[in-house]
Amino acid sequence: MGDMIEGHGGELALAALRAYGIRELFTLSGGHVFPLYDAAHKAGFPIYDVRHEQSAVFAAEAVAKLQRRPGLAVLTAGPGVTNGISGLTSAFFNASPVLVLGGRAPAFRWGSGSLQEIDHIPLVSSITRYAATVPDTASIPGSVQAALTAALTAHRGPAFLDLPLEVLFSSADVPTPVADPIPVITADPADVAKAAELLASAARPVIIAGSDVWAGDAIEALTAAAEALQIPVFTNGMGRGALPPGHPLNFAKARRAAFSEADVIAVIGTPLDFRLNFGEFDPAQVIHIVDAPSQRATHVQPAVSPAGDLRATLTALADHTGKRADHSEWTAGLRAAEDAGRSRDAAAMAAETDPIKPARVYGELRKVLAPDAVTIGDGGDFVSYAGRYLEPSQPGTWLDPGPYGCLGTGMGYAMGARVTYPDRQICVLMGDGAAGFSLMDAESLARQNLPVVIVVGNNGIWGLEKHPMRAMYGYDVAADLQPGLRYDAVVEALGGAGETVTKSNDLEPALTRAFNAGVPYLVNVITDPEDAYPRSSNLA
Repeated sequence: MGDMIEGHGGELALAALRAYGIRELFTLSGGHVFPLYDAAHKAGFPIYDVRHEQSAVFAAEAVAKLQRRPGLAVLTAGPGVTNGISGLTSAFFNASPVLVLGGRAPAFRWGSGSLQEIDHIPLVSSITRYAATVPDTASIPGSVQAALTAALTAHRGPAFLDLPLEVLFSSADVPTPVADPIPVITADPADVAKAAELLASAARPVIIAGSDVWAGDAIEALTAAAEALQIPVFTNGMGRGALPPGHPLNFAKARRAAFSEADVIAVIGTPLDFRLNFGEFDPAQVIHIVDAPSQRATHVQPAVSPAGDLRATLTALADHTGKRADHSEWTAGLRAAEDAGRSRDAAAMAAETDPIKPARVYGELRKVLAPDAVTIGDGGDFVSYAGRYLEPSQPGTWLDPGPYGCLGTGMGYAMGARVTYPDRQICVLMGDGAAGFSLMDAESLARQNLPVVIVVGNNGIWGLEKHPMRAMYGYDVAADLQPGLRYDAVVEALGGAGETVTKSNDLEPALTRAFNAGVPYLVNVITDPEDAYPRSSNLA
């Protein structure tokens, strides 16, 4: 028999978690999960706590996204778990390998009405890759292994385990946990060859690369494929920054021309959802390259859909030796459209207006953000502008809510990003509506010495609802917030600092002060409520 370990349920769980590279836990204190805290405390394993359980799950998701390894949230039973469900759902849509360990009322009294007694599994089973109740203490390491293996297997996603009170508090003697190997899916070579032939022979091909290219560690392979086949690349989600802004095949502003004129469009590592017109690019042929068969689109019929490890698939595209069309004229035409778009954006980002236009906020942010800064979008209208005007210089530095579109990610994502990168700029871009979901967790950041910068676009309305409702009905309801509200004073009261900005020329010095403050610092920018982003979303 191999090495054995003995301990209570928290110690057994921690041993299994560490085998998978988990290095911290995010939580809101609850008595059902005390043994997990005890194990972490005695082992010097970092514990970060929040004021709402959703922030704990979002923090774990940020770690999972940025570090491409599992993130851990520990939630107490009942409302602790239900408060985390939005975070679990976002992780499910974002394919983020988050493990949530939930407390559970004692099994030996089940049905008697214990405190916070509820069966969590039916609530979370549809939004997780794995969900189970651990039956006994000795099963804890194996259950953690099974959950994390499922979370890390393409298509990745969250997993959930709950641990009845007596299971977690009891002790057992078990073999020392080790990580299971993660299965690798290989795409059908015939599908890959067909995709390569279509792209190479196309007159006007385009690549759209999304979050799974980053999550699958396939950024270099994407670059190699684009360069080998000389295909323009657009990105969304965490694919942003895959090619640096100066790369000759990197495009962002020429989408309309590219998508309307292309004859072959390869969508790689992102779903054919509302951000991409549901994959309807007629008359272009669509290639959908995904990391697992479950991610193939069912509402449209692509020309081909290779499903498997993205790094291997993209490497095979780069190695294609068949006949290749000349794409130089097509790329040059898109470059002209790109340059025209950049000129329009430059004018908008420099606009001298009162009240401040959101575009100007991002023009000033571009001056002070470092190339490796992590920018976090938590909002609707205001963050739509961020998607247009901010261009990540490096991959793995852009966090937005993803296709589920859940507000309230900001403070949790900021915590996870700061834990990941102690020395980088961390900047949260937040609408004033989104501020209502998580701003209290600025206290968690301040108390645990986790400085970040929060830029609030404060237009006093729910921008994505007020303007469309007015257009549809001639009036709007339930779409107003307090104009000019001092969100900076809220953060100051919670242990941080901040200021309100009403003049565009005051933006740059305010942002500079924020990044040098060393505490959570909120720059509350009063923006024009009549300046509405013309699309429902630009999180793409």
